[in-house]
Amino acid sequence: MSTIRGKTAIVGVGQTPYYKRGTSPDPELKLCVRAIVDACEEAGIQPSEVDGFISYASERSDAQKLMPALGTREVRFAALSWIHGGGIPGALSIAASAIIAGQANVVAVYRSMAESAGQRLRINVAQGDTAAQYLVNGLESPVQILALRAQRLIEADGVPADTLRAMAQACYYHARNNPRAYGRNTVLDDATYANARMISEPYRLFDCSRENDGACAVIVVSAERAKQLKQKPAYILSAPMGGLEGSGAREENIHPYSTAGQAGVARRMWAESGYAPKDVDVLQVYQNMTGMGVGALIDHGFCTYENAGEVIRFENLIAPNGSLPCNTSGGDLAEGFIHGMGLMAEAVRQLRGTSTNQVPDAKLSLMTGGPGDTLTSTALFGTEETL
Repeated sequence: MSTIRGKTAIVGVGQTPYYKRGTSPDPELKLCVRAIVDACEEAGIQPSEVDGFISYASERSDAQKLMPALGTREVRFAALSWIHGGGIPGALSIAASAIIAGQANVVAVYRSMAESAGQRLRINVAQGDTAAQYLVNGLESPVQILALRAQRLIEADGVPADTLRAMAQACYYHARNNPRAYGRNTVLDDATYANARMISEPYRLFDCSRENDGACAVIVVSAERAKQLKQKPAYILSAPMGGLEGSGAREENIHPYSTAGQAGVARRMWAESGYAPKDVDVLQVYQNMTGMGVGALIDHGFCTYENAGEVIRFENLIAPNGSLPCNTSGGDLAEGFIHGMGLMAEAVRQLRGTSTNQVPDAKLSLMTGGPGDTLTSTALFGTEETL
């Protein structure tokens, strides 16, 4: 088992409201400070105690900027986890390792985004960080790139297209109960889903994640300190990061191509944590697009190509009584999208028993990082009785 298993825990969560892209009243740095301060206050920790800062991708709110705003006396550790939303759980692994190695005591893992302070997210991802081969072939946004993989999943691997609809409908169903959710007023019935405009086949409007302004942060400390703080700890059981064969030559060479590129990190997570898919109570699955969410469930062993249509059904995906409750805050599709960081907050809430769509007696909570990235990650959290 992993040497990080159960030695650190998330003890505080902070989230700003989700704003429509480009409409935040505050710049990224201020949003980020708000989220970290709120996470500290929730945990019962002074913001000045934060001595480690970890984010991922193109985060612009770096430790040097946050330090004076928080009153940090000394930054002892700072790092970025590679690649877009693929690095979310990987950032947790870095945080846990830093604490275990004695390089930091209180680590903030965070993401902040405000379009007024930067470019459109789709430009950053598809035109800034991705190979020019996409642009020369007329692919200028993530939805176009990932649609190729979803079409392969449906046509070559035989996964029913209805699984995409089920993933979307479960998210919007959960969002209805979540006052934070940007999509809480949308009732996504079959007709609404089917009549939504096509974005890039097979993806319709409601298959796609949002672009939001906002920030989210969690506070990670040692397991020993976690027991002394205000909130019920969410222990980090495993948070591996990596890439499959071919990922070093861009996303289109990842094998298997049609899923989420997470089979390797999933195998490691199960081995390191000592658990299996059947043990998990609730899932928070990164969905830049619904097909990638379906692929993540396959990669993690919750279903196969052959039985995905039987497993990934609306009634199975909803809390409190579904057999595989998924994205219980609304997720990237219906709650809001800041590179998936909100999934971590919801994974923690489920273990505390404070979700707006609570799964009864949840003990093991899974979250996946951004699927389809050349490097991706996943994480499993547990209550004290899972250690």
